[in-house]
Amino acid sequence: MTDAAQAPLLEGWSHVSSGKVREVYEELDDNRVLLVVASDRVSAFDHILSPGIPGKGARLTALSRWWFDRIAVTNHLREPSGWDASLPADTAARSMRVVRLDMFPVECVVRGYLTGSGLLEYREHGTVCGIELPAGLEDGDRLPSPIFTPAYKAPQGEHDENISFEKMIELVGLDDAVALRDLSLRVFREASAIAEERGVILADTKFEFGRNASTGQITIGDEVLTSDSSRYWDAKLYADTSLPLKQRLSSFDKQIVRDWLSANWDKQGEPPVLPAEVIERTQARYAELFERLGVGA
Repeated sequence: MTDAAQAPLLEGWSHVSSGKVREVYEELDDNRVLLVVASDRVSAFDHILSPGIPGKGARLTALSRWWFDRIAVTNHLREPSGWDASLPADTAARSMRVVRLDMFPVECVVRGYLTGSGLLEYREHGTVCGIELPAGLEDGDRLPSPIFTPAYKAPQGEHDENISFEKMIELVGLDDAVALRDLSLRVFREASAIAEERGVILADTKFEFGRNASTGQITIGDEVLTSDSSRYWDAKLYADTSLPLKQRLSSFDKQIVRDWLSANWDKQGEPPVLPAEVIERTQARYAELFERLGVGA
């Protein structure tokens, strides 16, 4: 990860933290305002990989903005006209000026289809995060209705942990747990309908919420409904049952990177440098979702 000494200096902002793919700055004139800058870095299996995906940061920032304009929930954007005038153009394209939130220590995951880590638990126990599901479901099957499956946000460098709704209540309290669940399910349904109109399936996603200290209002933060926080499938491919399952469930994200690493690295030591062909194919998948949804059109 980038440390504070390596993060670019930005006029009017003080660097406060680094994540795997983002830098966070605090406004010098008002510490209630943050600048979240998405990089082109790509991570997999808890490692930052090299090189990055050109244009990834700007594309995912634009995708978050696009969704913030379309979902009916209060978000953390705080951007008066001309706010980015003092930023370099490339940085501005990857940045969101946001209000500081007191973040809840949970990721609000919603699943509309059975796949990924949820499938593994289902095969062993018939449940996902303790929620019982009908018998006989297979990888990629649509669930009878979307389910809310929260995860505990582990400290930096540790793995997030799927938790039950009861455990979430212990962490945030009953009223907030219910509010977060209901908000997450509603936004997921709204976004799913928008995506389906464009021939794209939203299989699952995660939201992060915080409380605005000034208003007391629960507010959605972080990125939203991007390729890095969501699993999208091509609806036409998904419906074609003559195709191999892997092709039907091919997602618009960095799965290409994960697949290449799994085939070429034993997950010991530092990961290998990604080949140009993997970078280009991954870049194309990010771009295709952008175009399919009509972002920027």
